[in-house]
Amino acid sequence: MEYVYAALLLHKLGQEVSEDSLTKVITATGAEVDASKVKVLITSLAGVDIDDKLANASIAAAPAAASAPTEAPKEEKKKEEPKADAAAGLASLFG
Repeated sequence: MEYVYAALLLHKLGQEVSEDSLTKVITATGAEVDASKVKVLITSLAGVDIDDKLANASIAAAPAAASAPTEAPKEEKKKEEPKADAAAGLASLFG
């Protein structure tokens, strides 16, 4: 993940996202650089408009974040219902 963060940092600062610059950023953090990961990331970013991808990612994430709070109460209700059913079943055993 640090490789992606380093690439985003370089892009944000207007620097070229290359093997050399990515390696320098990762080395500066004190992490050990895996040259194969650097090459794979640089190859996968070739021809990609990072600004466009970031703009689309923030739009897609907004509806997901808005729906998250509505799902949590449903899960809590589901967890409580089996407890009530189990208690009712035990009560019928003792009359």
